[in-house]
Amino acid sequence: MKDTYLHKGLRRKLVDQLHHKGIHDERVLKAMMDVPRHFFLDAAFDRWAYEDKAFPIGHEQTISQPFTVAYMTQLLDVQPRQKVLEVGTGSGYQAAVLARMGARVFTIERQEALYREAKARLEALGYRVRCFYRDGYKGLPEFAPFERILVTAGAREMPEALKQQLAIRGVMVIPVGETSQAMHRLTRISKTEFEDEISGRFKFVPFLGGLEASD
Repeated sequence: MKDTYLHKGLRRKLVDQLHHKGIHDERVLKAMMDVPRHFFLDAAFDRWAYEDKAFPIGHEQTISQPFTVAYMTQLLDVQPRQKVLEVGTGSGYQAAVLARMGARVFTIERQEALYREAKARLEALGYRVRCFYRDGYKGLPEFAPFERILVTAGAREMPEALKQQLAIRGVMVIPVGETSQAMHRLTRISKTEFEDEISGRFKFVPFLGGLEASD
C-alpha cells in the first residue's frame, strides 16, 4: 500500500478541518498528519479514508471518527516516553497516533482476529506498540502503573481495575454511558483521590468484557 500525494493532500485537508473544529494541540495534529489513516482501513474505503467519519473494520467494530481520535488524544495530553495503556486496539490507528507522539504504547484487544490483524499491521508499518489479546476490563496489572490510559469504547461505568492501574498524577480518558457517552478525564490525585472532568457527548461501540476467539 502506498501513501501518495493525493493521500497526503486529503490528510492535510482533514487536519485543517480538525483544527477548525477546535483541536489546537499541534502535536496531535502533526501525529494525525504523519499517520496514514488509509493504511488502517480496507482498500474498499481508500477514497473515503480522510473524511471525518467512522468506518466499519469488521467484528461489529469501527475505526473512530478522526475528530473523536483527535479530541480524546488532546484530552489525554500524552508526553514523550510516557507509558500509555490503550483499551480497544481495533484497527491500530489510535495506537499508531500515540506511538507517533512518542508514547510507550501498550494496547489491549478482546477480539482475537482484530488483535492479530492490528498487531501484524503495526509491526509492518514500523510502529513500536506492544499488543495484547486480553480482557480490557482487567487492564495490564503486570505493567502498571500507567501515566496515561485511553479507553476507546463506551463503558457503562468507570472500571475500577483501570483506575487502580493509573499512576499518581496520571490521566485516564474514557467515554461512560449506555446509549451515548460523556467523555471523562480522570486524574489520579493520590492513592484514594481522583478528579473527574466531563466534556462532550459521543457515541461509541460498547466496552465489553471477556475474550472473543477467532472462528
